[in-house]
Amino acid sequence: MPLTTLVFSKYQSDIVRELEEVLSGGSPLFEMLRYHVGWADEEGKTVAGGYPGKLLRPSFCLMCCEAVGGDWRQALPAAASVELLHNFSLIHDDVEDCSAHRRHRRTLWNVWGEALAINAGDAMHTLAEIAMLGLTSRNVPPERVIEALRISNQTCLRLCEGQHLDLSYEKRLDITVEDYLNMIRGKTAALFECSFGLGALLGTENQAVIEDLRRCGHLLGLAFQIKDDVLGIWGGEAIGKSDNDLLKKKKTLPVVYALEKAAGPDRTLLLDYYAKQTPDDDDAGAIRSLLRRLDAAEYSEKLGKDYYARALRELEESGVVRDARESLAKVASLVIERDS
Repeated sequence: MPLTTLVFSKYQSDIVRELEEVLSGGSPLFEMLRYHVGWADEEGKTVAGGYPGKLLRPSFCLMCCEAVGGDWRQALPAAASVELLHNFSLIHDDVEDCSAHRRHRRTLWNVWGEALAINAGDAMHTLAEIAMLGLTSRNVPPERVIEALRISNQTCLRLCEGQHLDLSYEKRLDITVEDYLNMIRGKTAALFECSFGLGALLGTENQAVIEDLRRCGHLLGLAFQIKDDVLGIWGGEAIGKSDNDLLKKKKTLPVVYALEKAAGPDRTLLLDYYAKQTPDDDDAGAIRSLLRRLDAAEYSEKLGKDYYARALRELEESGVVRDARESLAKVASLVIERDS
């Protein structure tokens, strides 16, 4: 059993129960939401098996709460809210990216159409807000509930800003590595930062510790996305997507790096590829080989490891006790070293 599963197992059944309660409505809309998270089929019938997602973000939230001396069960509504916010972004991203499959099943818009999928995504965001308000029933002081909601809403705005940049880059070939990093600071790192920060907020009043863990989460989120970019080109079907990021012409880090570095025939090959309406597997294979030749994979892996090392330094310098630091570091390492 992976270490992430072993460490997070103490939290995950409670997170799922919290999510089940929030997603228990009886209308067709809730059937769509349960379909998205893998609990129902396209006819609304219950599907056997557990929650299909990794639950990384809500688990980190609870782990951070416990690491700073808090009661992680008290933070369960915040953890559920983080996961619902993540799923809200996935539903909208699938529509905007025209992604037909996620987690080896059809996406919401692919089953019910774009309009209903957008509405379902809006509902998921609203449920994230409602879930967070559940902190009031866990004896969390009102001022902390308000602060948690502020953090959540600021994170949602940053997610939208990151997605805006991602979409705006689709037709551009002048994107720099710094442009890319600015995009993932919102699109991915913001939610990791939120998870770590909320957990710390609900476990301690020490602002310095909260800030240290927030920064740790942000840096780990950058490393996570960069690893995802590498897997999106070289990870195959294990990542649970219908095709890789090259066929979708996504401007992920290896591609952005190559666009900055390529010259002569190599640059011409890249520009021709991204000018094609529908590149095929052979086209993508040629670009994959070119990226390797330009050391784009090596560069990306190194940058991701650099951010991971910086995340560990933030963790080491925080006021978190040694055992908790070591547990967080072990799980973080497997998140970055994963192959799917």
